[in-house]
Amino acid sequence: MALSLGGMTAPAAAHNFSFTDVTLELHGDGSYTVDVTCDLDALALGVASTADSAALAAEIEAMDDAARADLVERLEVLLKRRLRVRFDGEPDAFEVSLPARGQPSPEGLPPTALGLVARLSGQVPANASEVTFFASRAFPPVRLTATRAGEATGPVEVLAPGAESWPVPLAGPRVTPGRLETFLRFLALGVTHILPWGLDHVLFVLGLALLSPRLGPLLAQVTAFTVAHTLTLALSSYGVVRLSPQVVEPLIALSIVYVAVENVISPKLRASRIVLVFAFGLLHGLGFAGVLGEIGLPEGQQLNALLAFNVGVELGQLGVIAVATLAVGAWVKLGGDRKALVRPASVLIAAVGLYWLVQRLVAP
Repeated sequence: MALSLGGMTAPAAAHNFSFTDVTLELHGDGSYTVDVTCDLDALALGVASTADSAALAAEIEAMDDAARADLVERLEVLLKRRLRVRFDGEPDAFEVSLPARGQPSPEGLPPTALGLVARLSGQVPANASEVTFFASRAFPPVRLTATRAGEATGPVEVLAPGAESWPVPLAGPRVTPGRLETFLRFLALGVTHILPWGLDHVLFVLGLALLSPRLGPLLAQVTAFTVAHTLTLALSSYGVVRLSPQVVEPLIALSIVYVAVENVISPKLRASRIVLVFAFGLLHGLGFAGVLGEIGLPEGQQLNALLAFNVGVELGQLGVIAVATLAVGAWVKLGGDRKALVRPASVLIAAVGLYWLVQRLVAP
């Protein structure tokens, strides 16, 4: 991934974007602007935004004027390739500027040389009737606010990576998405929350899949986990249960460590593990709910969107389990020792989980 803005693994010294916030404004004079909030330093240098932001900013500031100008020019070309503003289905040739370039970083955020906002600007084509926005899969899910001339603000729409927004009419009433459209949108968001953005949830599910080659133990764990996270996802989404991310995120990391370590020391599934997997599932459900809370449930379709998101999460988890099961099965079929694969993999998963646990306790 050339642009790694999302995820919960970013260190405290890096810019951490779970979403790409985009504000599209249609102005009364026939012009438009689109502000895209992302880690421009990392994008320009072609590195993950989990890299140290101070080091990236220093690298750019140390360039001579010609090299820095070339870097900015290549960044603008990159943004024009990866972003689209379409009027009636036709892409517009917008201009790119960096309004926060050279300015101090917002209070509480790591340093940046190019800023965190790329501004796209242009003129609305004559006789156009609607506009859409698109960002490539290189960006985390987009949280789009589209505001028309004369409006204080517009509704928020969340797009899965690589998805295009619903059309925004330039005049007249906005079109309310149908139930099927909403279901498919939130289904995709649920899947992408696991693959590729939910690495901590992926490692937990991998830990479950590695314990035993038999289907029964795996189904028991997955069922307990699914029931638990579905319960807390629903309760939290409707405001019945709330728990601070500063508590939830370290405990999710601890759950990864637990299942991975038990894979190494326990040869079979124990009843105590099922109980703990259920408890950890409750925590993961709160983690899913935190993301869903940032997205927001559409008015009048809360249950539909919640169900779709949960189904998407399940599909993502089943995909992880299927790949892990096939990989281990292929290893064994080729004559490899299952324990020789599972134990080192579990130790690696435990090490990553322990790193996240310390990181989230020290810099929540």
